[in-house]
Amino acid sequence: MVNQEFYHLGTAPSVIRQLFAYGLEQAAKVGADKVYDYSLGNPSIPAPKKVNDSIHKIVDETDSIKLHGYSMAPGFAEARAAVAKDLTGRFGLEVKAGELFFTCGAAPALISVIKALLVDRDSEIMAVAPFFPEYHPFVTGNGGKLVVVPADTEAFQIHLDAVEQRITAHTQAIIINSPNNPSGVVYTEETLKGLAALLERKSAEYGHPIYIIADEPYRELVYGGVKVPFIPCLYRNTIVCYSYSKSLSLPGERIGYVYVPGFADDSAAVYAAISGAARIMGHVCPPTLMQKVIELCAGERPDLAAYEENRNLLYNSLREMGYQCAKPDGAFYLWVRALEPDDDAFQARAANEQRLYVVGSRDFACRSYFRLSYCVSDGCIKTSLPAFQRLFESYGGYTW
Repeated sequence: MVNQEFYHLGTAPSVIRQLFAYGLEQAAKVGADKVYDYSLGNPSIPAPKKVNDSIHKIVDETDSIKLHGYSMAPGFAEARAAVAKDLTGRFGLEVKAGELFFTCGAAPALISVIKALLVDRDSEIMAVAPFFPEYHPFVTGNGGKLVVVPADTEAFQIHLDAVEQRITAHTQAIIINSPNNPSGVVYTEETLKGLAALLERKSAEYGHPIYIIADEPYRELVYGGVKVPFIPCLYRNTIVCYSYSKSLSLPGERIGYVYVPGFADDSAAVYAAISGAARIMGHVCPPTLMQKVIELCAGERPDLAAYEENRNLLYNSLREMGYQCAKPDGAFYLWVRALEPDDDAFQARAANEQRLYVVGSRDFACRSYFRLSYCVSDGCIKTSLPAFQRLFESYGGYTW
């Protein structure tokens, strides 16, 4: 006998991973230059030079026992202090090392926070569509109810009226992701101030804080001078979950953190509950080497030139063809209206007729769209454009 819920999660197919695997299979058969794989959000720019140099320095100069030993559960004080100093300098808040809890990436950070805030079986966590598909198992797999806020399909900001209609006395938090996966849209300060005012009012009405869980792995990936508002500056009851997977191109190294501002309601209890949740999951003491790298590289930023060039080329080209898509100011995704309402059928047709491997929108809670991950080579984009044109013409453009 096994747990059926977890069995289902373990055997359920991942559309993104299936597309990626099928793309590799097709590339082996017909040649990589004839396969256009936009499925996987895997960083395609190298880690900053200082990251690699720091790894060499740490390995060469640190005693092996200390280098490969455990840290404290929330991470080394020195590494947390370096991050706190960086955040303080950038955003004007006095961030303290003791308000940071290091994790093995953003996913354990999110799960720890969600577990900490699910106070009973009736607890609800909201998420704004379109959103990262794993939010669903992160919430429901820990006994909570995920409440979906429908997408604002005009601007892909947050539909505040829809949020208000869905808040109840059981609402514990709302997850927001900006820059957004899958749309690439950055939530404006106006949008976030509106959300903050709404949550302040509803928190007072129901007699308990409603937190924002700010999922921010793409915070540093923005283009054209766009600024990403730091949400704790706008709403005190914000808990930040961050990862260096995208900002420093370290997805395989699994390092990130949770930031619980000391001025948030019940901050000490929330931090302790997050620590307890991480303990239950076994996600304490993140890799020592990576903590020491972050200590030296907390202020490093990625070189986004390649991503920005890809974004401009793909977005402008598809718009000229007639595709309808939200302009992405951040991350490395393009969110495009499908040429037929059934995005599953569109995904299959794109793959079968043009070898364009795009991700339909079923799992993102916003149907009739598809996602393109433009963290690929510019050569892939350039050679795929005729295929996108043929696909558009085969449909006769938009007919719905």
